[in-house]
Amino acid sequence: MKATHNVHNFLEQFWPSTVDGLALGSIYALIALGYTMVYGVLRLINFAHSEIFMIGTMAVIGALHALGVSSLYGGLGLVGFVIVLAFLAGLASGASAVVLELVAYRPLRKKGASRLAALISAIGASLFLQQLFARIVIPEAFDLPKEKGALPVQGHFVERDNVIEIGDLVISNDKLIIFVGAILMMVALDQFVNRTRLGRGIRATAQDPETAVLMGVNIDRIVTATFAIGGAMAGVAAALFMLRFEEAKFDVGFLLGIKAFTAAVLGGIGNLRGALAGGLVLGLVEMYGAALFGTQWQHVIAFSVLVLVLMFRPTGILGESLQQARA
Repeated sequence: MKATHNVHNFLEQFWPSTVDGLALGSIYALIALGYTMVYGVLRLINFAHSEIFMIGTMAVIGALHALGVSSLYGGLGLVGFVIVLAFLAGLASGASAVVLELVAYRPLRKKGASRLAALISAIGASLFLQQLFARIVIPEAFDLPKEKGALPVQGHFVERDNVIEIGDLVISNDKLIIFVGAILMMVALDQFVNRTRLGRGIRATAQDPETAVLMGVNIDRIVTATFAIGGAMAGVAAALFMLRFEEAKFDVGFLLGIKAFTAAVLGGIGNLRGALAGGLVLGLVEMYGAALFGTQWQHVIAFSVLVLVLMFRPTGILGESLQQARA
């Protein structure tokens, strides 16, 4: 009887779950791009990338406080303001990612340290940034007592309107902006990597760094650009996340970061298009699973997907990595 009820609930919630899944998956995909680019070039899982996303959310909140914005209505004005917030968040996250690479990774790379050492450095940087924002940055920026630095900073600034209504399919303005924005950013990044000189340098470094150096490629410049681009994508994801959820705290990136990493593995770690596919698939699976089994199982379902992918298809959906792509 319960199974029948669950199936009925899934069918009833199919279109709302699909819309929510695509919006959530779009955010996962943008964050996953940072993981997949760094892994493709350095063969490193940058576990501090989740905190780069968190810095983007704080940049959005800071911009809203500085501008005194309390409410935004729909239409082109909302789109324009989201673009501004995405630019500011992308700038903050991109710059933070570059600093992270200079401080936490480059010294180890110059000394020829093992990947394990870089991984430990990534975990340490992640914890450092979490605690820094929990105890110092958030309390000072928002005039909170230091012991309350871990509390979420909340606000309501978006007036949501339904822009598409076809039967049970209802899409609000915020979800449409998230999905379209993520697709546009993904297309722009894909074209940048495949058609520009810097993009060719990134692919050459991923494919064979020693030969790339002999061909005149500046590895440090390529690595810096990779972190900056991946960080900027996380910043855009932060702006879209704030558009949808309107809250953030010092550890907001922890769970999202793990899920974005899951999306990167699902799509094919190191594969840019795979990050998009993995993010969208993971978002849909989460929402469909929540409709079937209840929202309390949402996180369990997401990480079950990671385990199953690693067991049966460790190369992911698309498989080909940036390292193997044609230069």
